[in-house]
Amino acid sequence: VQLQAFGGGLVQAGGSLRLSCVASGGTFSLSDMGWFRQPPGKEREFVAAIRWSGGSPRYADSVKGRFTVSRDNAKNTIYLQMNNLKPEDTAIHYCAASRYRVETGTDTWGQGTLVTVSS
Repeated sequence: VQLQAFGGGLVQAGGSLRLSCVASGGTFSLSDMGWFRQPPGKEREFVAAIRWSGGSPRYADSVKGRFTVSRDNAKNTIYLQMNNLKPEDTAIHYCAASRYRVETGTDTWGQGTLVTVSS
């Protein structure tokens, strides 16, 4: 399975960005996909996740109410709509896939895409 993430960039505080992650090559083995991020000088942290089969998305407390994760099964793509961005959201964002739950065991990582939020 390969994951490709797109959509990072530079945005002012209060602005919005949408990240996309396309999965290819054996996606039938995956049940859960999500987003993590690694701020400068910090460890990678969970952001949001969603299951291909449905159910409620999951979010880190720091992004609840501002970020929305969604999926398009036909396109094997998940999205992360990020609104009201803050400078502390600056990070390399990675998409991830798991046979179970990405928070507890990630099978595949995509390349990162940098999000920079200026104050």
